[in-house]
Amino acid sequence: MFALFQSARKTLRRLKLPIFGSVMAMTLAACDPAALTSLSNNGPKVDKNVPVAVALLVPRGGGSASDDLLAQSLENAARLAIRDLQGVQIDLRVYGTGGKAATAASQAAQAVNDGAKIIIGPLYAEAANAVGVAVAGQNVNVLAFSNNATIAGGNVFVLGPTFQNTANRMVSYAKSQGKDRIVVTHAQDVAGQLGRNAVSNAIASAGSTLVGSVEYPLSQQGVVAAIPKIKAAVDNGAANAVFMTSPSASALPLLTQLLPEAGVKSQFIGLTRWDIPVQTLDLPGVQGGWFALPDPARSAAFRSKYEAAYGKAPHPIAALSFDGIAAVGALMNGKKSSPLSTAAITQSAGFQGATGIFRLRPDGTNERGLAIATIRNSQVVVIDNAPAGFGGAGF
Repeated sequence: MFALFQSARKTLRRLKLPIFGSVMAMTLAACDPAALTSLSNNGPKVDKNVPVAVALLVPRGGGSASDDLLAQSLENAARLAIRDLQGVQIDLRVYGTGGKAATAASQAAQAVNDGAKIIIGPLYAEAANAVGVAVAGQNVNVLAFSNNATIAGGNVFVLGPTFQNTANRMVSYAKSQGKDRIVVTHAQDVAGQLGRNAVSNAIASAGSTLVGSVEYPLSQQGVVAAIPKIKAAVDNGAANAVFMTSPSASALPLLTQLLPEAGVKSQFIGLTRWDIPVQTLDLPGVQGGWFALPDPARSAAFRSKYEAAYGKAPHPIAALSFDGIAAVGALMNGKKSSPLSTAAITQSAGFQGATGIFRLRPDGTNERGLAIATIRNSQVVVIDNAPAGFGGAGF
């Protein structure tokens, strides 16, 4: 066991990552803010003959250089989306939240007083929850950048990719490939538990079988101690797949190295991106594993367009700002008399976003078209393309 532990530590050193860093980059907040009441609205009155006022809430002004850079990328992406719209004029008004819930709420209220018909942002889950509460009585919907499904509902919609959406896609694909007896491994923290719940729900919906669930403390020792338990769950349940909720910056490198060394040969499946950071691709244990990612072709096109306009790559979250504007543009171009109402926003046809198709659900969460990829010879290989529309394969 000592030799095994030392080998795992060497793997992590090669990655140049903290042994256990923050939960995946797109998990913007692991808090559990108070949920809004489940209400919908008929949308504000909108005159399609004049520019529609859209408030963009970004985490600028709080003293964090990284938040300020992200705020600029979000604004850039929004303006890029506006440039692409045809037949729709948007009056974009940008408000800084400082990354704080109270400031976000007051800025949202000010935005509505200034005439905003819809709010895009803010970033952090607690702030998004506060914004939803602040404008709930104003018939204004909020398209937040968070991926935290616990704050979705009522007038708040989350644009970020959710655990449930990814889990549904991965479990459905796994079943189509005969991998329908699954062991789930997850950390004991909030994100790990939410990930486990998402995978469990997806397994039940797909008609697959959850043959075991193994949790571990978020430490090297905790992961090492969990390896025999995971192997026992796989062997006892005749599992043909192991679904890991951990991101690359956390337990994933250890799990994917130690499990094969312990004799586990089941298909490895991930809930997070295994190509971020790029060094992860060189790990022996992730070769052949499956994970989901946004439509590569559309993602590359967005990145190229952004770089051409601004001379640098967009922040990974910036695409969500583009999506928010794209959705507003499509809705304003439609025939609905109340284009920004809850009913309109949750149209089943969805929208074309920066990284593929997406649609907003009545419960405030979203569905995104995702591709399935594997890793071969340290390279990402798409093995199932992202769907081009809703209702077909991939959903």
